Formats: sequence, C-alpha cells, structure tokens
Amino acid sequence: MRQWREMKGRHPDALLFFRVGDFYELFREDAEEGARLLGLTLTTRNNGAAAGVPLAGVPAKALDDYLARVIGLGRRAAICEQVEDAVEGAKGIVRREVVETVTPGTVLEDTLLEAGRNNFLALLSPAPGPSLGLASADLSTGEFVVEAVETDLLEGELGRLGAAEIVVPASLEEALAPRLAAPGFSSAPPLVVREDWLFDEAAAGEDLLRHYRVHSLDGLGFEPEDGLLVSAAGALVAYISELQPRGAGHLDRPRIRRSGTGMLLDGMTRRNLELVEPLRAGDGGEAGTLIGVLDETVTAMGARMLRQWLLRPRLEAERIGRRLEAVAELASNRELRSGLRDRLGGIADIERLAAKVGSERAAPRELLALGRSLEVLPGLEALGRSAGSEALRGATVGRDLLEDVAGRIGESLSEEAGATLQDGGVIRPGVSEALDELREVRDGARGFIASLQARERERTGVGSLKVGFNRVFGYYLEVTRPNLDRVPDDYVRKQTLANAERYFTAELKEWEEKISGAEEAILELETRLFGELRSAVAAEVGRLQRAARRIARLDVLSTLAEVAVRRRYVRPEVHTGFGLSIRGGRHPVVETMMPAEAFIPNDLVLDRSGWMVVLTGPNMAGKSTVLRQVGLIQLLAQIGSFVPADEARIPISDRIFTRVGASDNLARGHSTFMVEMNEAAAILSGATDRSLVLLDEIGRGTSTYDGVSIAWAMTEHLHEKVGAKTIFATHYHELTQLGDLLGGVKNMTVTVRESGEEILFLRRLESGGADRSYGIQVARLAGLPPPIIERAFELLDELEGSHTGGGEGLGRSGRRRPASAAALEQLALFPAEHPVIERLGRLDPDELTPREALALLYSLTAEVAGRSGGSGSGGGG
Repeated sequence: MRQWREMKGRHPDALLFFRVGDFYELFREDAEEGARLLGLTLTTRNNGAAAGVPLAGVPAKALDDYLARVIGLGRRAAICEQVEDAVEGAKGIVRREVVETVTPGTVLEDTLLEAGRNNFLALLSPAPGPSLGLASADLSTGEFVVEAVETDLLEGELGRLGAAEIVVPASLEEALAPRLAAPGFSSAPPLVVREDWLFDEAAAGEDLLRHYRVHSLDGLGFEPEDGLLVSAAGALVAYISELQPRGAGHLDRPRIRRSGTGMLLDGMTRRNLELVEPLRAGDGGEAGTLIGVLDETVTAMGARMLRQWLLRPRLEAERIGRRLEAVAELASNRELRSGLRDRLGGIADIERLAAKVGSERAAPRELLALGRSLEVLPGLEALGRSAGSEALRGATVGRDLLEDVAGRIGESLSEEAGATLQDGGVIRPGVSEALDELREVRDGARGFIASLQARERERTGVGSLKVGFNRVFGYYLEVTRPNLDRVPDDYVRKQTLANAERYFTAELKEWEEKISGAEEAILELETRLFGELRSAVAAEVGRLQRAARRIARLDVLSTLAEVAVRRRYVRPEVHTGFGLSIRGGRHPVVETMMPAEAFIPNDLVLDRSGWMVVLTGPNMAGKSTVLRQVGLIQLLAQIGSFVPADEARIPISDRIFTRVGASDNLARGHSTFMVEMNEAAAILSGATDRSLVLLDEIGRGTSTYDGVSIAWAMTEHLHEKVGAKTIFATHYHELTQLGDLLGGVKNMTVTVRESGEEILFLRRLESGGADRSYGIQVARLAGLPPPIIERAFELLDELEGSHTGGGEGLGRSGRRRPASAAALEQLALFPAEHPVIERLGRLDPDELTPREALALLYSLTAEVAGRSGGSGSGGGG
C-alpha cells in the first residue's frame, strides 16, 4: 500500500491499475470509481495494517478491454507494472513503477484505435496577439504538426483534427472550456490543464533540442519569428514525455504548417456537407457521407490520408494540378492503376508499425509484417517508372526502398514468428550458433522423452502406459489403476487421479530439466536477439514514416482514380480566376442511393455577370441537394479529385460556408434562431470575394417580416460588400425582386409540374423564380390526415386573401373557396408606388388656393376608396 500511495501521489488524476500477480487492482477511491464506471465488483481487503480498503480488480489478460472503456469515458489510466522478478532474487515486496499513462490522446494499442482515423493529441499555447499556437500529434503514427491559428477559427481547426484530448494552459481554461463544448464537436474532448510555465518559449525550445538531439531549432525548420510555434511544439513534447516514461522516439520531427496552404472548413460546413459524419447523429458510421462514397482505399494509411485531404482542401493551384494530373493518368491507365492497387493491398499499416517499433512495443509477428510490407516497395518503383505524372513518379521512382531494413528483418525472423516471444520460434535458424545448439539440446531431449513411452511399455508390460505433460506438473508417466501392481520400484508418485496414477523417474526428471533449462535459455537468447533487431529497425523510424506517407499518397490517388472511373466523374478545370461553371452536376452521395441514371443533373454558372443566385422552388423539389452538390464539387476539385459532372470549371475558393437547417444549443441558452444568426454572422465576417457561400432558409426562425428583412439585408451585404459567389435557397419569394434590383443577383428555381392538387417534382434547375411552396401538398405526401389537409387549404385561402385585401378573415367557413388570382399573389416587400402618391409628388402646395386644396383632398380620397372597393366622388384639382 505504501507503493500504491506513492504511485497514486504522482498520478492523482488517473485510475491507477496496480499489478498484483495475474490481476490489475484498483484501490480506495479508484476502486469505487472503477466499480461505478466499469461495472466491477467492489469488495474490501485487509492490506497491511489498513483494514477494509476498497478493492476492485481486472484480469491482466483483459486489461485492453477495460482500458478501452476508460478512454471512451474520457478518463486516463496509469499502468503500474512489476519491474522486478521475485524468481530472480528480488528482496521483499517486488518493486513497481508506472510504465505508461494512457489517455484518450496517447493511445497506442490497436484494440483502442480505429484503423482509418488518426488519434490526435492537441495542445494550445497562449500568445499576446490574435493567434494561438496549435501543436497536434498522433502517437500511434508519429505524425506531428504545429501551426498558428486565429482565435476566432480555433473550433474549426480542432474539429477538423477531431482531437481526442486537448491540453491548455491554466490562463486559457476559463475562456476555452465553453468554446470546446460547443457544436462542431461530436463530443467534447477531455480538457487537460497545465501550469503556464510549461508553455514558456525558452523551456519549450530546450525540450525540443533535447528530444530531437539537435543543436539549433533552425534544424527543425523554425524561424526566428516562430516563438509561438516553438512554445506549442516544445510543450507538447514535454507533456508526452510526462505520460510515456519510455519516451516517444518515434515522434516525427514537427511539420510546420504555414497559413495560406489549406482551406479551413468550420464545423457547420463539415456537418452540413456531411463530409465524414452523417448530419443525423443517429445514423452512425460513414453511410451517407462523402468519405463513405470515396473511401476505396486499400491501406489504413491511405484511409487516414484521404480523410485529412477531405477536411483540408488545398489552396495552391500548382499542388492541386499535380494531384489531378496523377488521377487523370491512373484513370486512363487501367493496367497501372490495377497494378498499384494490387501491390498496395499487400502492405500492412507501416505508419503504426513504425510507431510500435519506435516505442519498443512491436511484437515478433508485427515486425515480420513490417518486413514483408517493405518487400513490396521495389515492385511499386518498377510500376512508377512507367508513369508520366510528377506526383506518381515522385512517390515511387528514386525513393528510399528500405531494402536494408527489409533484408535484416527477413534474415533474422522466422516465417512462423508468433504473436509473443513466449510462443518461441521467433529467430530464424542460422542467425545464432548458440541458439541453434540450445534448440538441438531441447529437441534431442524431447526426442528421448518421446521414445520413453515405447521403452517403458516394454519394460513394465503395461500397454496403456503413456508419457504426458502439463504446465503445472511437467512430464509424467501415467498408469491406469488396473495396472498399478506392475509399477516398478523406481517410479515416484507425482499425482493421483480418479482412474490413474502419475509418476516420474530420476531419468525422466533429468531430461525434463534439460528441456526446461534449454527452453529458458532459448527464450532469454531469443528475447535478446529480437530486442537487438527491433532496436536496429527503430533507428530507421524516420525512413519508415516517410515511406508510409508515400504509400498513403499512392493509395489515395489510385482510389480517386478508381472512384472517378466507376462513378463517371470528370477532371475539373481548376483556376485562380472568379467564374464557376458546372454542366451536368450531380450530388456525389445522393446519386449513389438512387437507381442508375435516376439522378437529374443540373447546370450552374456563377460569374461576374451573376455571382449570386436566389434559389426558390417547392418543398422537396431538391433545393438543398443543389446547394450541397455545388459545395461538394467545389471541395472535390480542391482536394485534387475528379468531380460528378459532365464538365466543370472551378475557381479556387479560400472558404466554403454553409448555413443549412435548424438546430438549437439549449445548454448555452441559444434558441434555434440565435444559432442561425450566430452562423450567419460568422459567414458575413469570414467570407471574401473568393469564398463560396451556400445559404438555406436564412431568417425562418422568427416572424415572417423580421425574417424576410434580415434575409434581404444579408443578401444585399453579400452582394455589395463581400462579392462572394452565393446560392441562397429560400421560401421568401419576395427576395426574387432582388434579381431586378441588384446587378449580380439572378433568380433560379427548381421546377415542378402541377396537376390539379397533385405535384410532380422535376428536379430541374431553371432561370426564374417560384411563387408557391406547395407545402400543403408535401404535408399530404408525408401522411397528414385528410381533414387537416382540407382545413389547411381553407386557411391558406383566407390568409392569402387577407394579405391582398380580398379575404374574409380567419372565420371557419366550412368550405374551400377558390382563390382568385389576386388572392394568390403574395404581398410584395416593396410594392410599386401608388397613383395617388405619384399625383401628390407632382403638386406644389404653395401654388394651391384653399378651395383647390380642399377639392383635391376630396378627389384623392375618392380615388383611394375606389381602388379599395368602395365608392365616392370628387373633382380634380
């Protein structure tokens, strides 16, 4: 318990799994919490002088299962192992140490990770300016990135990473905690708070120099003005070292990401476009998402890289062009594409295997899988020599093939190497003369024992006598009870069974000891030889990680080509100008859920003659689909993918903004409308003339006139002040008037065909505006009871009539009356000027006599009354 208290004092915020024999025990408060969180049986135990200590335990072999649950709950676990062996002479209580602290962001075990997703640990470093330092590392792959992030864009970057754990300085905790629990995170990541001194630039720089064993930060790519980045990177390295006493030598050198290279996708855009997660949380998985359509990768490394590409489209035309060139070559060259994918399919997860090797965790079978994967690299290079594109040749030709590493693994490890060293047979024959001799001794002894059964049967005359072995009693001679009178005097009883007795002889014991001694020596020697091999491979982790990235890139490019061929995508023309043109555009996800050729493609042009579209049309006509498919085509083009269209000319956009649907955030006191306005404000403040803005139903969460006024003013601002390419889908048909008032606005509608009270959705995008939403017809399709539909039509007639001056109010007439054409016209937001007002505008009051003025008043009154359906008379003035 003294040991436990000492370890717990060092790790007060972790569940301490304390090794005792074949179990990991939780004591005191950890036992109580573990019982509650993990469903363990809580008991008590007298430990030393302390009576009634709460206790709960888990079997050592089941630890990973329980760790997965601890991590899933956002908690951390400290693993306290026995670091001495009592058999080898440890005196007193066996010494124990915490060998690892497992947290959501530092998981390394495959059973706790998803193969196709990174598991990032993020750290934020404070700064006096508008930016924060952001360092992120995936310990399972060794990837390490550092960048500066504007405070206003923080949620978007952390959401893109999908950070499993975030470390912040104490001075930022109060400001950041509410923001990191906001929408944009599928679940709030655990927040770890550390004292501000950990983020000191000078101390952080020393940590970096010490970890990477360099003399200057220049060697890591840092520039003199990168103090913020140094602070973040060094603090993250220090935090990892705190959790991993054995170190993180496999952590790659920090890759410094400069601004202007990748597009930031905020949380609402990622969510609304359903890039990697479905919009409805209950759908689960990747079904109905863009990555679900695109992910035909054949390696786990490629799956992770594809996800990164989707969540960070490129902004550099040259880099996008190189990717498109490679995809085009692979799409047109089936032999090259198939050859690459066949070879890539035989490659294990080199990235994570390298991390295991570097952290001294790789098992024999995993090291063997690494060696076999490296043997594929020469074949990839041979294929790459036939390629013409720069990206394909750059990933294959003239690169490091790691033949020395593959050769050493192949020459050292047996083809039958098991999952653990205890399984034996790890080192190939011929590697060690001493090992071969020990195996001969062991095998010779086993051969003698195998022949012993026949000799003893002959000597005793007991035909049923047999030689056996179990781990508890070792080797034995078993004689059934009817034959016990034939047992020789030199047999020594070892174990009594119901129907037999088990014996040993001095000779059998001698040979058993030879086998046991040889096997112990073999295990010890194999353990040493395997450790030397693993250390030699660990020294090449950097080379392994670079090879893994090249393989992942080949996998993603070949996957994009495979999808392009299968889905009939075309190469977009990506340019740095303004105009966007899509002919025959399709939604990449929706079309996969429909029968072949059932999806209706549409055309769209946004250019200097018309860069804003007010998109109207009935409910369920497909406005939201059109909106999203434009955003997805834009994004696909900027990751270097072909796009679902007949032809596409796509400008590079700095941001894609979406505002779709209704949601609330009651936990923060925000109504649906407040959330909508927050999102709208973020768009207006972040969009530029190079952005693509996709709006769906702005202003619907409040009263009609408030909503239409906000929508109108927002459209004017986007047109006059921002100049972003915009599609605004709306049921506010009043906004179609903007097509006449603003030069850059054009009206488009998704058409339907009406037959009586039935409607047929044509899904065609055409010029012009709609004046009806057909909401009641859609409600009928949804299954609302007929009486409600009938009553809704009556109320619609009355409401439309009252708005136009032709109705009878909202009294229950008991019948539907046909609406006149005038009654069906919605009240214009800015009606044409009244004739009476025009007459008044032409008059000069100073020139009228009192009598003329009175006569004019009568005349105007009568004219107004006549236009309102009344009667009157009067004279002209």
